[in-house]
Amino acid sequence: MKKDPSRRKLLSMGAGLAALTACTAEKQEAPSQVGKALSPYGERSSRETAKRLVPADSKTPSTGGSRTPLQESYGTITPSSLHFERHHSGVPDLDPATHELLIHGLVEQPLVYSLADLKRFPATTRVHFVECSGNGTSEYTAALGPTAQVSHGLASCSEWTGVPVKLLLAEAKLKPEAKWVIAEGGDACKLARSIPLAKLMDDAMIVYAQNGEAIRPEQGYPMRLLLPGFEGNTNVKWIRRLHATAEPAQTTHETAYYTDLMPDGKARQFSFDLEGKSVITHPSGGQKLTGGAGAFEITGLAWSGRGKITRVEVSSDGGKTWKDAELNQPIHSKAFVRFRMPWNWDGGAVTLQSRATDDSGYTQVSQDELAAARGRNYRYHNNGIKVWYIQPDGSVTHAAQV
Repeated sequence: MKKDPSRRKLLSMGAGLAALTACTAEKQEAPSQVGKALSPYGERSSRETAKRLVPADSKTPSTGGSRTPLQESYGTITPSSLHFERHHSGVPDLDPATHELLIHGLVEQPLVYSLADLKRFPATTRVHFVECSGNGTSEYTAALGPTAQVSHGLASCSEWTGVPVKLLLAEAKLKPEAKWVIAEGGDACKLARSIPLAKLMDDAMIVYAQNGEAIRPEQGYPMRLLLPGFEGNTNVKWIRRLHATAEPAQTTHETAYYTDLMPDGKARQFSFDLEGKSVITHPSGGQKLTGGAGAFEITGLAWSGRGKITRVEVSSDGGKTWKDAELNQPIHSKAFVRFRMPWNWDGGAVTLQSRATDDSGYTQVSQDELAAARGRNYRYHNNGIKVWYIQPDGSVTHAAQV
């Protein structure tokens, strides 16, 4: 039998009044307590437990990634302390007083910038997501991610502050034959990626601040390259060099890795743009609907490297029908968007999923459609629809059969 919402509300109000009365009585009886003293840097409550997922069995702890707990997030901005990590040689300890950015190669005037030099330029602040192109790799296999953190946690969204790269390149005076720029990081492996000059002259930035403070060491302190909408590996951290060239460098991370093996045996290279994507974060894997059938809210995140999210649809019947979710404002280009939809659960088994559409007209497709187009040897850029299964007891899982 379905619960009467009005009765439930009345009972809730009664319980609230009772709790308020008990609380008032407790305040009158208990002696006052002095709270915690002032601190130089804020900490979250010890009762909050959201944390990044770090591989427990990694044989090379300096190489790998940790994942953002998207299912425990609110709004669209990821706390800096929970932003996902991806390292190839660990996190270097760089001194901002001595670290420098060199711009050279096919330029008329090679230049060196310190952090202090960059801060003399007018600062630009924008909200953008960063996503590892390997985010969702497990979804190509039978080992589907059991939670949103496992399946989609190599993506985070922040407010970034820094300098547009085109201003720095203008000072260096690019030569006409320059078409690419090799971006090199200051980590132990000197990770380098070839970036089309057109991207650097568009919306690329050298950023030194994240969410109102200096970027964290694991995010590239004291400065990193930010390429909105491009796969995460190209957003070179601890940036130390921009080398203007006529051709791409064909580095390890754009030949042996970060390429897409197609069904015909050929590999797609320089597939920079991240396509439209979404994931329901509540209810999602590992969670449980409590209180039985009744009103709940479906919520999640959507993003696209091509521009703005314009629409998110939700299906609760295995994709037979779709309903539009509400998109929270403001909606930034190449940034997380929070979507919400009221939903009345009847207490039965449900197949829940979402799909996003961006302002390029692209609409997210199913995992089967993705596999049909790309084959089963694909490793990166999985943006297929994520399906959650709600059981009659309220538990939510990634598997159809439990």
